Parts: sequence; C-alpha cells; structure tokens
Amino acid sequence: MRRRFPWGVALASRCLVLMACLVPIACAPQAPQRDFRRPAAGVQPWTAPSGGGSSAPAGPGMAVGLLLPLTGGNAPLGQAMLNAAQLALFDQGDRRIELLPRDTRGTPSGAAQAAQAALSDGAVALAGPLTLAETAQAVGVARGRAPVFAFTSDETQAGTGVWVLGITPSQQVRRIVSAAAETGARRFALVAPDDAFGQRLAVALRAAAQNLGAPPPLILFSSNRGDMAGMAQQLVANPPDAVLIGYGGAGARSAANAIAAAFPAQAPRLLGTILWMADATLGQEPALTGAWFPGPDPVGRARFDQQYDTAFSERAPRLAGAAFMGADGPIRLLEAGGLSRGLAVFALRPGGEAEMVQPAPLPGGPGS
Repeated sequence: MRRRFPWGVALASRCLVLMACLVPIACAPQAPQRDFRRPAAGVQPWTAPSGGGSSAPAGPGMAVGLLLPLTGGNAPLGQAMLNAAQLALFDQGDRRIELLPRDTRGTPSGAAQAAQAALSDGAVALAGPLTLAETAQAVGVARGRAPVFAFTSDETQAGTGVWVLGITPSQQVRRIVSAAAETGARRFALVAPDDAFGQRLAVALRAAAQNLGAPPPLILFSSNRGDMAGMAQQLVANPPDAVLIGYGGAGARSAANAIAAAFPAQAPRLLGTILWMADATLGQEPALTGAWFPGPDPVGRARFDQQYDTAFSERAPRLAGAAFMGADGPIRLLEAGGLSRGLAVFALRPGGEAEMVQPAPLPGGPGS
C-alpha cells in the first residue's frame, strides 16, 4: 500500500520550493500587519494579496504550518520571522501558498499543540519550531504525516522527514577545517568549553579530520576560562597546525592570548565558530588578528536585512535568518534529514569588520 506522504528528497524538495517563497528576493512595500498572538484555534491563515511583486500563475494551493513563539519570552523573534514570511509572500504575490501561523508559546507542549493545529487545518509541511525541546515535540506529532523544516541548529533532531535549517556545529567545522586544509593544515586541535556545544564541535572535528585523512585531532575541554594557560601548554607538547576555539567573546580572547603566549615564535592558525559574528570587537584583540571563522555569505544576508529594514523600519534579528532559504547561505537537502550548506570564511582584521576571504561554495562541494 502506498503511503500518503512518501518520504525522501523528492517530497522534501517540493516542500522546500513551497517554502522558498519565504526568501525575500527583492525590495517590497510594507506587508499588511495581523495579530497572530491569539490561541491557535483563532489564528487565521494568511495568503499573499494579488498584485504583489511577481504574481505566480493560478494553481493548486499548498499550506505551510509556521510554528513560532508568538507569545512568551521569544515572542519578538517569532514575530520577526512571521513578518519576514509575510513580506516574502506579499512581494511574490503567489496566492497558491498559504501560511498557517501557529503559536508555540515557546514551550514543548505548545509546539506539539501548534503542530497538531496546523496539520488539522491542512498543512502539508511544517516550518519551525525554534528550540530543541519544541522541535522534538513537533516532530512527534508530524512523523508520518508531513515533513518538518525546524529552525533549531541542533542536528540531533534531523532524520527521515526532518531537516534542521539552523547553522549546525558540524557544518561550521567542516567548512573551516576544509579552508584551513587548503592552506596546508593537517594537524588540528580543539579548545572548547566542556558542554553540549563543545562536545558537538569535538565530534565534528574528529569526523572532518578523518575525512581529510589527517591525524586524530587533540581535543581539550575546560569548564573554567582560567584553565586556558594549561590547555595552551598541552598544545605545545603536540603542536598543531590549526586550533579551533570553541568560545566566543571573552573566552575567545583568553584562549587566543594563552596560545600566543605559549607559541612566542609562530602560533598555529586560529579558527573560530559562528559565535564570533556576534562580537564586532574581536578583531581589536591582537592575538586574534587574522583568525578565521565561518559564516553566512554576506550577499544573501545583506539582501534580506535590507528588505526587512525597508518594510518594517527595523533590523531583523540575527537568528531570523534560520527561517529563510538563502539568508544564511545556499543549502541542499539530502536523504534522511541530511543538509549541505554553503558557508563563507571570514578573517578578523584589526580595528575593522571581518573580511571575507573565501566565498560560500555551492552545497555539496568541498567544505560544505
């Protein structure tokens, strides 16, 4: 007996094409505002008005459940994602696409109820929710009924019929290790906090080194930034070509200075994560000058930021990019929830913004 929703890339790609309408691709006028903070039962669907930017031909309609925290602590971010989704539909004028916004309230139980409400109202795919705990509950409701495109960056949630759209630790590590390897780096090390993020970086670095045929990396964890000098001395005993620093902000500064002090002649190349994008002052730290880190291609992100600002007179939150194909770089869906993402590589420059040194590769190519 044929299943109603046969899983695989073909179905996912169809739904992703549907979701691609969430990607703003041209400046658009102000989208009409609606209040979607009411209980799920009272939320009305939203479709693009006729006469938008690039009106699509008439055809069968498709509904996407948009699972967002429209109330609770993450409501500002949820509203920003909803604004941009409406903006994109308004711009394209594609009346075949219907958004069904449902409030997760920022809780796991709310996400489950939001998913059930959207599916009951005819959604053929779910976009969202935001967090690990919410995603687990929404996936439980949607399994076997509709594909889920979650906004979390926790790739442990990915699987058959579930794609994680946030920028994951493994995507970051693959990209930055590939870039370093192109300059001759073969021996890698990790200096990271002893937490879930650090552990995922370690798993990803081991896998990336293995794929390169490089030696197993040296993994150093710390629960206290005061341990940086000790970890740096361990690096001296096994000098790496490149060190991935799993800290942002003050932690990144402390690690870089400790490594610079331990290697007075020539320090290994320093690598970072997307955490570094949140701190524009890191380039002012001499020990971090020239350090590399991965991030979304600036062209797609700048286009999204400009359109959002034009329509809503405010800057979109950084995390809002997870909801929109293209804003955080090109992606390619793979089987069983796999996803390949193109990320650029940036270098920290003293006293200025980070400079892109390598553009984002096409998904599926080296480093993606």
